[in-house]
Amino acid sequence: MVSTSPSSGSAEFRALRDLPEWQAFESAATQSPIHVHRLRILSAAGLDVDISGQGSSPELAQATRALLEARRFTAMREQLLDGGIVNITEHRAAWHTALRAPDPVDEIAIERQRLTEFVRQADSERRWRNIVHIGIGGSDWGVRLAVNAFGYAGAWRTVHFVANIDGHAMQGGLSGFDPHDTLIVMASKSFTTAETLQNGTRALEWLQAAGIQNPYDQVVAVTARADVAEKWGIPKSHIFRLWDWVGGRFSLWSSVSLTTALAVDTDVVAGMQAGAAAMDTHFAEAPLEDNAPVQMAISGIVNRSVLGYGSLNIAPYDFRLAELVPYLQQLEMESLGKSVDVSGAPVGVPTGPAVWGMPGTDAQHTFFQWLHQGSDGAPVDFIVCRHADHGWPAHHQSLLANCLAQREALLKGKTYEEALQQCLDSGMAPDQAKWLAHHKVHAGGRPSNLIVLPRLSPYALGALLALYEHKIFVQGLVWGINPFDQWGVEYGKVLAQGIASELAGTSPVDPNHDASTAHWVNLLATSKEAT
Repeated sequence: MVSTSPSSGSAEFRALRDLPEWQAFESAATQSPIHVHRLRILSAAGLDVDISGQGSSPELAQATRALLEARRFTAMREQLLDGGIVNITEHRAAWHTALRAPDPVDEIAIERQRLTEFVRQADSERRWRNIVHIGIGGSDWGVRLAVNAFGYAGAWRTVHFVANIDGHAMQGGLSGFDPHDTLIVMASKSFTTAETLQNGTRALEWLQAAGIQNPYDQVVAVTARADVAEKWGIPKSHIFRLWDWVGGRFSLWSSVSLTTALAVDTDVVAGMQAGAAAMDTHFAEAPLEDNAPVQMAISGIVNRSVLGYGSLNIAPYDFRLAELVPYLQQLEMESLGKSVDVSGAPVGVPTGPAVWGMPGTDAQHTFFQWLHQGSDGAPVDFIVCRHADHGWPAHHQSLLANCLAQREALLKGKTYEEALQQCLDSGMAPDQAKWLAHHKVHAGGRPSNLIVLPRLSPYALGALLALYEHKIFVQGLVWGINPFDQWGVEYGKVLAQGIASELAGTSPVDPNHDASTAHWVNLLATSKEAT
């Protein structure tokens, strides 16, 4: 099913710093200001992506084309979309686009149909009024996002999400639910994820304690290791398939969305898949200058690697998109948090920014002061819907006004002379005005994007998420890093396994621990009975 053709590979790979195309790009980027009177809006899968708040010039556009050509962008894009080996450290494809294809291959179509039939039967029987979704990372954030976005006003099924290994999370996840009408959904690609298995065990004990004779009949698994899930006790009919070539943070398009379908309908899942597929087509076919993922990626590279911005702020001006920020945090930071290129050498330029944020207008009263007048600042992705789905147009007009005003303030800023004149016009004494005006200066010229959705439909949200996926692929390609592995996460997992056995007293304390870790392992292990 998946091509095994090699990627561009390290043999022919050249470090970014060694590319004359990078040097020309870097030079052009430093001489490409933001033009506040120039409009640049791209149309992509029904979204309007306004990149007017990014630096631009003909020289930068030419350098971008040359840099992408040097990185074999066209061939690598084709390899990604055709299921070739693009995750070279694990020798896998990253073929999440296949999961949302309008006419998928048979094995994907079969899983889609199985999911639909499972939900249809549960709905017809009015079963499972409660769902406990147990997963972490990519097995959690996307489902949370979709359920909160389209079930924010309530649904007949109630979903509790449990990701954290903290027992309080599991206790809260089970609280208030009737065990006899609760379905446990365990999502884990490997079905070895410690948090998911421990929390799943607690959920199973909870069902058993309620006197349920066949508790495994109320447990569903979504995994690439059906054999492991079956050995755990879950019946085959309750195991939905993933594939090794689906990275966790790209798995929303798979049966991981079973909980979404149960909570807010299978049409939501299908709509998101359709929107993402439309963005795939745009990414595959749009010319570079009109290609929204490419242009967002290039702006992000300029902001991070040339201008030195260390972070990217996500500002969704829609209450329903509160979970978009952590979703994109994982998508971006787990993919681009790398400093070694595919040849094993240091990249040599800053990569992957820290991603953070919260919905507007709450954000304005939390950290926008820092964005406007802080010494560092950060690029901002403003996201807003043209139309609301509530009945209070004045609220939506205020929301739109705040979004546009904050972006304009970041772009245009306010000079000392403008601030001084405003103070004087208010009747302030000249000496006081001259002093206070310094505190009202806004630097301006701070980069941003404005992404406008027609409204928050499943189709639009799917397109939005795929936009960021493809942006990340392009950035990884230019930087020369593999955006599809996560060895930093894996290392911590290995260390945690050893420390857990030391705390439990089943293995001796490792003498190679640093002094602080050894101190706390010894202290917490010896005091565990007292707790």
